[in-house]
Amino acid sequence: MNGAVLPLPLLFRGKVRDVYAVPDGGGLLLLVASDRVSAFDVVMAEPVPDKGRVLTGITAWWLATHMGDVPHHLVSVRPDEILRRVPELASCPAGAWQGRSTLVRRTRPLPVECVVRGYLSGSAWKEYRESGTLTGEPLKPGMVESDALLPAIFSPSTKAQEGHDENITFRQVTDLLGAALAHRLRERSLDVYERGRAVAAEAGIILADTKFEFGTTPGGELLLIDEVLTPDSSRFWPKEHYATGRGQPSLDKQPIRDYLDDLPDWNKQYPPPSLPTRVIAAASARYREVFRRLTGTGLDDFEAPLFGECSS
Repeated sequence: MNGAVLPLPLLFRGKVRDVYAVPDGGGLLLLVASDRVSAFDVVMAEPVPDKGRVLTGITAWWLATHMGDVPHHLVSVRPDEILRRVPELASCPAGAWQGRSTLVRRTRPLPVECVVRGYLSGSAWKEYRESGTLTGEPLKPGMVESDALLPAIFSPSTKAQEGHDENITFRQVTDLLGAALAHRLRERSLDVYERGRAVAAEAGIILADTKFEFGTTPGGELLLIDEVLTPDSSRFWPKEHYATGRGQPSLDKQPIRDYLDDLPDWNKQYPPPSLPTRVIAAASARYREVFRRLTGTGLDDFEAPLFGECSS
């Protein structure tokens, strides 16, 4: 599903998710995770089958199973509950929204990506190679790519609507949001990351890093929003292939990045090249694999959890 149009007011269409207002929903939104996939900040023409269902299901699984005491915006991912609250969807094909939709409380998103890094990889490795620092703070000398960071480090960034996010210091976060809120974001982000790292380790997966988003309600409540510990917001490394001193294979869209990296004549700009069927299939398999390894069940056998507000 590359992005169907639903009979609801469309508020925003991102690289992956479409955000709809819920008429008479009392401050609710419907987030629909498509199968669109981006690489190097360019959205590919071809969708990756099951990707949206994986992102939706994994987020719900984490929040219901391991984050029950973490305030969050999710109300329901169950199609029957969503249809009860959003009857306009009754006329839509099931594949356009069922299994990939999340009913959430509306918040004011904070303008900071709350990144937590447990391993030296990606832009963190690039900064360390150049200056020996991470978010402007010095790290110990002699580290190599994919080394563990103990303890994990809160590494915030800006939220760019287009292009790349930019790393910022914690001091910049305090200047932007105030010291009290900045400290709450750091503490909550580190807490959720550490829970996720422990659970992933039991499944033979290394949670190398992840990013969280937070928003505030009109009453000032701080909520965890958007996706949580998914293969799009996190680096999941299979533990059996881990070794320091190099990059790691990832349980995500890596087959697509690898294919595009090997193309001699694409400049990483729009329009994207066509993806071969084998590359799309390999990426889809990675998404389904991390879902199975984390949740212990196949995507088609997954039973969406029931959240508290839906029982009322």
